[in-house]
Order: sequence, then structure tokens, then C-alpha cells
Amino acid sequence: MINQTDRQFLERAVALAEQALGKGDEPFGSVLVSAGGEVLFEDHNHVASGDHTQHPEFAIARWAAQNMSPEERAESVVYTSGEHCPMCAAAHAWVGLGRIVYASSSEQLAGWLRDMGVPAGPVSTLPINVVAPGVPVAGPVPELAERVRQLHLTLHGKPAGS
Repeated sequence: MINQTDRQFLERAVALAEQALGKGDEPFGSVLVSAGGEVLFEDHNHVASGDHTQHPEFAIARWAAQNMSPEERAESVVYTSGEHCPMCAAAHAWVGLGRIVYASSSEQLAGWLRDMGVPAGPVSTLPINVVAPGVPVAGPVPELAERVRQLHLTLHGKPAGS
């Protein structure tokens, strides 16, 4: 179930994805929120540097491991423009972060990229719970997923509204 608070933080995650695209990077953004509703950490993709592990979800997991107690991590929520990839889902689970809320799913992204003729990446697309079965997840959110799709169309040089 996604509530109004979730939507607010998802909007921020999508805005971070827009920032990433504006900086020439892939459009992904994520926000770590405490149990009390405080934004603790936020970031966007930095894979244009050539290091394809520079995902915001992975950065959140590293930051949380260094700056939060296990209890704080378990009670936190990660909001993200796109469902975690397997690398990020594993990092999330290993550090014991709580719920994940995403605007668009990995299945949606894979379909969009396939429809645009973008070759598949080197890692299989898997739902979070296949990699991290104990992590509570919610998403996608159709209207936000459409915004994310438009960002990927822009990234791959396709006309808006395609």
C-alpha cells in the first residue's frame, strides 16, 4: 500500500532521476528516510563515470551501514525511481534496511528498453524479492512510472510520448 507520504518521497526520487539525466547520467534517484520521516541521505546514479556500481541504492546501503544502528536501518524506508537491481537489492538486505518503495518496476524498465531496441545489460533483471525475499516492497506507481519511462526515452534519444 502506498500512501501520500510515500508519494511525496517518490516524487523526490523521480526528481533526483531527472537531475541525473540532466547531468548526463542514467535516470535513477533514491532517498533514505528515517522512521520519523527525516530524509537522511539522497543520491542519483553516477554510472557515467564508467563505474557501473555507482547506483544511488548501493550508496544508501553503504551510508546506512556506516551511520545508522541496525534498529534504525530496519525501521527506515528507501524510496527509489526504479526498483532495485540485484546488486542493490542484495546490498539493501545485507545491511538490514527496511521497506523499499519504487515508482517503476524492473519488469517495466526491461520492457521499455527492449521496446527501444536497447541491448540487455550484463546482469539479469530480477524482482527485489527474488534476491532479498524478506524485504517489504511496494510499487510501481503508474503515473510516476510513466514519468520514469519518459526519462529513459529521453536518455535513449527517443521522442517524448513514444
